[in-house]
Amino acid sequence: MQTAIPSRTALRVALRRAAHQIFDSPVVFEDPLAIRILGESYAEELRRTPTRADRPFSTGLRAFLVARSRYAEDNLTRAESTGVTQYVLLGAGLDTFAYRNPWPHLQVFEIDHPATQQWKRELLQAAGISLPTNLTFSPVDFETQSLPEQLFAAGFDPRRPAFFAWLGVVPYLTLQAFRSTLGFIVKHAAGSRSGEDSRGRTGITLDYGQPRSALPLFEKLAHDSLAARVRLAGEPFRLFFTPEEIAAEFAALHNIAAVEELEDIAGAEVNARYFHQRRDNLKIQGSSGRLLNAWL
Repeated sequence: MQTAIPSRTALRVALRRAAHQIFDSPVVFEDPLAIRILGESYAEELRRTPTRADRPFSTGLRAFLVARSRYAEDNLTRAESTGVTQYVLLGAGLDTFAYRNPWPHLQVFEIDHPATQQWKRELLQAAGISLPTNLTFSPVDFETQSLPEQLFAAGFDPRRPAFFAWLGVVPYLTLQAFRSTLGFIVKHAAGSRSGEDSRGRTGITLDYGQPRSALPLFEKLAHDSLAARVRLAGEPFRLFFTPEEIAAEFAALHNIAAVEELEDIAGAEVNARYFHQRRDNLKIQGSSGRLLNAWL
């Protein structure tokens, strides 16, 4: 993204989460703050959200975005139940979990580009959404700054397990930045198991896209359309994986910490889990986007 401009893709994601609260029933991902955080500034854009049946890939993208948020928070609930007390949102955007967090003991760290984080703070203030005491903002540019240094400076405890949500970020990274961030998470998992409080397991939920070459024709066209839009927004796609390739990235770090459990699910599996037997047309289209969760 451009240095001094907040993420346009973060806004598009937030608009679709808000649209889900209005246009879709039943709601798969309940977010009572999704509309409020956008305020009047983006009310007109929200009203223009495509809902027509002849725009299946637009509706399918909304389904994927709300499903990945639901998937992350489902896994966070599992992590919290085992004793994890740190939650790190890598590329937080306009995510609202910290402001509806049901667990006072769960410390939330929001990591994002400084410009996007400042924009979010302004929206929160305008919406009258107060900042909880168990939230810490940590501005980080993944391509130029050290995530560990910034996170430790924000008060993150390397001795305790944590859960990481890495949503909507991987496709925009270089391979070097991806490996650096994943390596930090895996090293944290190894270090936290020998810390003073080793309850729970470090976990991570992320989403990623498959390369264009792996997609059927109609999905290639949808991919090209979306790629063109994010490129025009100054945030071009850079990084894609096949399931075998991303599994190999985790396997390459096995000498640091073991992956005890890895789930990597495609659109059809996500539909079966979250969009089964709906009366509307809300479901993920195609096989490009995937959701992954790993326990370390």
